[in-house]
Amino acid sequence: MQVRSAAGFTLIELLVAMSVVAILATIAIPSYTRYVQRGDLVEGTQALSQYRVQMEQYYQDNASYANGAACGVVPPVTLVNFTLTCALNGNQAYLATATGRNAVNLFVYTIDQTNAQATPNAPAGWSTSATSWVIR
Repeated sequence: MQVRSAAGFTLIELLVAMSVVAILATIAIPSYTRYVQRGDLVEGTQALSQYRVQMEQYYQDNASYANGAACGVVPPVTLVNFTLTCALNGNQAYLATATGRNAVNLFVYTIDQTNAQATPNAPAGWSTSATSWVIR
């Protein structure tokens, strides 16, 4: 009697391979999502930093942060992941806020005329801070 050698994988080998792939995916996908989020957060903090510089330049020229009832510099509207707004507190103070949207919709960053940076809101699992921007 002749014995034939079978080519291919057994059902057990396929199940083990699928289990390994599933375990790796449950670890890798959340890590990758958080990595992409951290990359998107930079847009908000950079926009606030640039906006503060523009507001300080406006203050140097006008001795006020106000332009009528609005902030002296119009916030940028070309941001992809954040919406930037500015609120005056008299003529000598302001609070600029970057509110996340899309993949970073629960993040909120602020900065004021004294360069006080804060993260008043972040998703569960991320810390918030009254004295700095949280990006990790």
